[in-house]
Amino acid sequence: MNLILLGGPGAGKGTQAKMMIEKYQIPQISTGDILRAAVKEGTELGKQAKACMDAGKLVPDEVVIGIIEDRLKQADCQKGFILDGFPRTVPQAEALDKTLQKMGSKIDHVLSIDVDEEELVKRLTGRRTCKQCGQMYHIIFSPPKKEGVCDKCGGELYQRDDDNEATVRSRLATYNQQTKPLIDYYSKQELVRQIKGVGSISDIFQKIVDTLR
Repeated sequence: MNLILLGGPGAGKGTQAKMMIEKYQIPQISTGDILRAAVKEGTELGKQAKACMDAGKLVPDEVVIGIIEDRLKQADCQKGFILDGFPRTVPQAEALDKTLQKMGSKIDHVLSIDVDEEELVKRLTGRRTCKQCGQMYHIIFSPPKKEGVCDKCGGELYQRDDDNEATVRSRLATYNQQTKPLIDYYSKQELVRQIKGVGSISDIFQKIVDTLR
């Protein structure tokens, strides 16, 4: 089962992906992770990616696609995979389709975890991190026993710059601009499965499992 996982920042994609890996025994393929791995291994494509990253440039689509193709040919992808963070644009989706076709494969489902924008803002701006040990809290969903103080080490809790409201809204706007065309692209292929990303983690996971039956 070959899946693409879509969902805005804070939608809970990472949590659900971990549970899907466990249940379906297929790997989650994150673009960032495989780019770093290719650079570390010093593959030909990895060297090209490193040159772009060192120059502060975006890695070209053809290099990313090549690295993804190499990853999809590995043994652990034989039963399927979960693509996370790729494709981000319609040209990337088209290139991915061609690559999979060449490999005699295709995408089976595009899971889109949908959460209302105001709910995402509430989730993301409520995060607090301990300056000393890095433990994470949420002022609504998992608050510390004492406001502003870490339960584990007594360190001071702070809000990361990328969790303030202006940054969060900017990230969501970027995601919406990039993703809406993707949803349209895959909807034409009748591959999009909308999952309401509200409720308990296990409830959302059950919706995913029911959708993939």
